[in-house]
Amino acid sequence: MKNWLRFTLTSLAFAVLAPVAHAQEEGLQDLPVIGKPHANGIAFQKAVTEVAHDIHWLDSMLLVIITIISLFVTALLAICAIKYNSRANKVPARFTHNSTIEVAWTVVPILILIVIGSFSLPTLFKQLEVPEADLTIKATGYQWFWGYEYPDEGIDFEAYMLGLNKADMDDEVRAELAEYGYAEDEWKLATDRAVVVPVDKVVRLQVTAGDVIHAWKIPAFGVHIDGVPGRLNETWFRAEEVGVYFGQCSELCGKNHAYMPITVKVVTEEQYAAWVEASGGTVANVGRGITVAAAE
Repeated sequence: MKNWLRFTLTSLAFAVLAPVAHAQEEGLQDLPVIGKPHANGIAFQKAVTEVAHDIHWLDSMLLVIITIISLFVTALLAICAIKYNSRANKVPARFTHNSTIEVAWTVVPILILIVIGSFSLPTLFKQLEVPEADLTIKATGYQWFWGYEYPDEGIDFEAYMLGLNKADMDDEVRAELAEYGYAEDEWKLATDRAVVVPVDKVVRLQVTAGDVIHAWKIPAFGVHIDGVPGRLNETWFRAEEVGVYFGQCSELCGKNHAYMPITVKVVTEEQYAAWVEASGGTVANVGRGITVAAAE
C-alpha cells in the first residue's frame, strides 16, 4: 500500500513538473541516439567508454576460448562413440587409469582459468577504481523512478518514464514522445528528465536506493551497479561520443520494475554549461567533481 501510494504521488508529480522538465531539456533534442536496444538484436550496443571496450574485447576472447573447448570436447565424444562402440571394439579395454591424461585434464583447465582471470580481473577492477573525476552524480533508485543529484552544481531532479501509466501506445503517448524529441519505438526507454554529462569527461557515479535494491545500467557505457538502501556504491564512466543512451533498472524491484528506464544525454561542454544554468545550477563548479554525495 505504501509503495502504491508513493507511485501514485510520483505520477501526479510527473504531470505537474513535466512542463518544467521539458523546458530544461530544450536544445538537447536533436542528439543522435546511439545506445538503444533493437528488436531481435543479438549483438552488444556500441561501446562508447573505455570499460565497455574492454568488456567487448573480453567477451570476444572468451568466445574464442569457449569455441575451441566446445569443438575439442565434441571431437572427443565423436571419436569415443565411433571408435569404441561395441561393434567396432569387440574386446573392451581393461585399464583403470592413465596418470598422464588425468594430470593433463587437471592442469590444463587450471591454466585456462588463470589466463581468463588475468584479463577479466583487471577489467572488473577498472570499473571500481574511479580516476580523478570531473563530475559527480548521485543516482537514487525508488519504486519506480530515479532521483539524481549533482552535488557540485547544486542540481537535483527526478526522472520518470514518458507515457507513465499507459498500458498501450496511443495518441497521447505519441504526442508526449514527440514533444520531448523521441521516436515511438523509444517508449519505455525515454524519461522526462535525462542525466546530462559532458563528452570526454570522467563522471563519478554514486548509486544508492531509497526502498529496495535497484540497479543502474547503461549497456553502451559498460556500467551496471546495484543501488542498495543504506549503502553508497560507486563506479565511473567517460563517454566518448555525443548522443543519447538508454538504460534500465536491472534488479527486480517490484511490479513496475520494467517501467523505470534511464536516459543519459552526452553533450558538448558548452551545451552542458547551458543545461546547468537552465537547471538552476552553478556553472563555476563544473569540473571540480570531488564531492562525495551523502549516503542518505
